[in-house]
Amino acid sequence: MSVPARLQAALGDWEGRNQLWFEPGSDAIECATTAEVRAEASGRMLAVRYQWSHDGKPCEGILLLGDDLKAGRCDAAWADSFHNGHRLMPLTGPAAGEGVPDLRGSYPAPPGPDWGWRITLEQPGADALLLRMYNITPDGTEALAVEASYSRRR
Repeated sequence: MSVPARLQAALGDWEGRNQLWFEPGSDAIECATTAEVRAEASGRMLAVRYQWSHDGKPCEGILLLGDDLKAGRCDAAWADSFHNGHRLMPLTGPAAGEGVPDLRGSYPAPPGPDWGWRITLEQPGADALLLRMYNITPDGTEALAVEASYSRRR
């Protein structure tokens, strides 16, 4: 495992705005957000720890990911105090390498089938970081659920 090469420059402290959508087409719920991006496990993994709020209550999450270039995949584990309670969600996708991690997992939605969850993390510029999360219905319809836009903290 290794930190995706494209995200090496993302290490550091970040601040920005978080947008949350409960339904496609609804107005976004916005709040301030901060994030810390660190190399972990002797540089083999990337940890993104972030904080935000909903209805005045603090929320936090962590995404731990690494590229397995030999296997051609990126593996991750994600937890968020608002989105998935006490559950750790495993996610996987193609190895990011020089690209953007595009990770997919799923969560139970009883009494129906599981729903999907997709997370992307990109650094469009040296001082910009973008974390997006998508909800995916059982029939494959995807909708943006979270977009956190960060600037490097000075």
